[in-house]
Amino acid sequence: MLNDPQQVSAALREQQYIATDEIATVAFLAEKLGKPLLVEGPAGVGKTELAKAWSGASSRPLIRLQCYEGLDESKALYEWEYAKQMLYTQLLRDKLSDLLAAADTLRQAADRLGEEDDVFFSERFLLARPLLAALTAAEPVVLLIDEIDRADAEFEAFLLEILSDFQVSIPELGTISARHHPSVVLTSNNTRELSEALKRRCLYLFVDYPSHEAELNIVKLRVPDLSDKLARQTVEVVQGMRRLDLKKNPSVSETIDWAKALVMLNADNIDQNTLETTLTVLLKHESDVQKARRQLQQGRSSDRQQPRRRSSDWN
Repeated sequence: MLNDPQQVSAALREQQYIATDEIATVAFLAEKLGKPLLVEGPAGVGKTELAKAWSGASSRPLIRLQCYEGLDESKALYEWEYAKQMLYTQLLRDKLSDLLAAADTLRQAADRLGEEDDVFFSERFLLARPLLAALTAAEPVVLLIDEIDRADAEFEAFLLEILSDFQVSIPELGTISARHHPSVVLTSNNTRELSEALKRRCLYLFVDYPSHEAELNIVKLRVPDLSDKLARQTVEVVQGMRRLDLKKNPSVSETIDWAKALVMLNADNIDQNTLETTLTVLLKHESDVQKARRQLQQGRSSDRQQPRRRSSDWN
């Protein structure tokens, strides 16, 4: 049981997630208030990792719904297993004469067939997708609705019933309420504005790129084989690149990838050659790579005039 934000922070750290005081406090309040947590911020700052870490910290299974354009309730909520229904139809056809043999009137025969409809549209033929699986799970779970901003506004509106009452309406079965209220985490990369109705149902948290010290702690935790000196150089370079007005700034996950790459290369220092040959681990657009290389060339020109200048001094 996590009884205060400090315990939340410690539990998340055990899952290799370093939470700021704000993250730990808002996550604690979302859990205690039973409200969904909406986490917005740039891509790659650890929004999805927060949900995964919360799953581990609270010892609850994680159920993930990855959102995308065109996602509808049939893919997110449930589908009927038509193959099983067809098999049942064949069995019913084979038994139809026996079923209706004892019926004295057409009404009795219709009533007997109607009773079989209840079996035909039953949970035995229902294939639960992430949303329904989270509501009907036998134990509390963490439901991650990832990149909700990629889904259409219509799907966002559909979510309101689930986020408000933790129940869904299935025409063939009626209303299904949650056995246990899941801990819900929604993430957004801010590619479009979310509705006020959705935001009103959630606690809001904005996660930005970490500070120098916070990112250094993350690198040391996630890549323990990296020396302190190299860890500091790694973070200095990445933080400097984020000031270059790139098309896509290096994310925290890419910082970690780069740190792991430096370990694999047995690097003991980030020199010009190492930096230039590994730029694409950090940068994923050619225009960004070229901009960074131009900055490096300017750095080399300055180095000839000021020998003590470091390759990580991007400004």
